Amino acid sequence: MNTKIIATTAISSILALGVLTATSANAVPNQPTAWEKCAGIVMAGKNDCGALNGSHNCAGQATSDNDANEWVYLPKGTCEKIIGGVVKAEKPAKK
Repeated sequence: MNTKIIATTAISSILALGVLTATSANAVPNQPTAWEKCAGIVMAGKNDCGALNGSHNCAGQATSDNDANEWVYLPKGTCEKIIGGVVKAEKPAKK
């Protein structure tokens, strides 16, 4: 095999790896510094903990989609980006 082809292939591979690494580094956000309880967006059975109105005390017990009393934790600043999402409380992330 021609050494020029091998060298060209090797350089192309290194450049492609660099582009992929740079692209994937920006695709994942930083670790959240705070979380927020986001209510009104939860699917039935997918809530994180007890209902805001006290109707139950456990995760996974939401009975209907988009109930205003059911919530999930999301990274701070995310809830307001979701249609129907209402921030009910915030807490710092664990370090």
